[in-house]
Amino acid sequence: METEVRIEKLVHGGQGLGTLEDGRKVFVWNALPGELVRIKVGKTKRKYAEAIAEEILEASEDRVEPREENYLSTSPWQILPIERENAHKTAIVQELFTREGIELPAFETESHGDVWHYRNKMEYSFWGDDTGLHLALYRRGSHGKYILQGIELALPAVDAAARGVLGTLQQTAHVRASHLKTIMVRSTQDGKAVGALFVKTKEFPELTLPADIAGLKVYYSNPKSPASVATELLQELGDTSLSDEVLGTRLNYDVTGFFQVNLPVFTETMKLIDQWTTGDSGIIDMYSGVGSIGIPLGRTEALVELDPFNVAMARQNTDTIEIIEASTELALDYVQPYATVIVDPPRSGLHADVVKRFIESRPKRIIYLSCNPATQARDLALLSEAYEIKEFRSYNYFPHTPHIETLALLEPRVQ
Repeated sequence: METEVRIEKLVHGGQGLGTLEDGRKVFVWNALPGELVRIKVGKTKRKYAEAIAEEILEASEDRVEPREENYLSTSPWQILPIERENAHKTAIVQELFTREGIELPAFETESHGDVWHYRNKMEYSFWGDDTGLHLALYRRGSHGKYILQGIELALPAVDAAARGVLGTLQQTAHVRASHLKTIMVRSTQDGKAVGALFVKTKEFPELTLPADIAGLKVYYSNPKSPASVATELLQELGDTSLSDEVLGTRLNYDVTGFFQVNLPVFTETMKLIDQWTTGDSGIIDMYSGVGSIGIPLGRTEALVELDPFNVAMARQNTDTIEIIEASTELALDYVQPYATVIVDPPRSGLHADVVKRFIESRPKRIIYLSCNPATQARDLALLSEAYEIKEFRSYNYFPHTPHIETLALLEPRVQ
């Protein structure tokens, strides 16, 4: 179905919001507030629909030309200048917290460093045709793929490494796109790139180390599992170690493990966390990953992390901090009234038992870094009976995309 719609605002998730003739709300990609657009409706539900703007009939003054033809798949806000993008992200965060009844301190969404070529990690799919094997990505809203030459968001070393692996695969006999899942590439800030290739067969040909990449792991991944889930390591070529500095502390991480994608913005975040915790002891870093927050602070008592790959890296990164290999909700004895607790949970937010423990134990300070302000707003609303927000920040970790990271400093209410 095609129709015209006027866009009211941008919403959490990245789409423009409009209203169809039948009164249902429609969430539209490639659309900005105030624009009149002709849309092609895809998914439809009883109360809403999703669509893509096929033609811009009346364009916003904010609209700019995107750098990439297939920008909707990776960075749909390339149609906005960064200043307007940040303003929209501020408004979205404000609306999410207002909906939960939370009044935030004054804030603006901050950008730091280059807003292009900032990603130190990318995952590419593959496409095969009569001309050979290609790197590819999925088109938004479909199972179709498009051939990729490069991506404007990635560090140059990441794209170069991916093309190097592609070149080796193209020259290796009997390798087809149907044998491959994805290639994940990470690069350090000084340009050392490492890859992880996920394949569908254990009988995969032996590879030579590709050009423009320091190391490569080849994993068999069960065809029934998600794309980048490793079942068995088949080959390891070159030097697959990765490390970067945060606040002067060198941290090791794995190509498949968790590490911040935009290190310049994370560094600014860490400077503030360091300032907030000056003089604190008994810092507990929960959902700690490889220790990228807790270890550089230098005052941390314990790291809590469930993923075994991240735990292994954390143990390489420190021999003075206790590391608890457990889910956060099973390590709540470490949440004590004297503690400063730092949490950086997944998009789903805090486990209910963690919230309950915070309210019961009332640690002296909670620092909450979130990759999903919607679940953070929910959690802070639950904590509001015991805690108040002393400071708040919003960061643009992923320019030209709808993603937002938010940081809150909580302290107990005076009883």
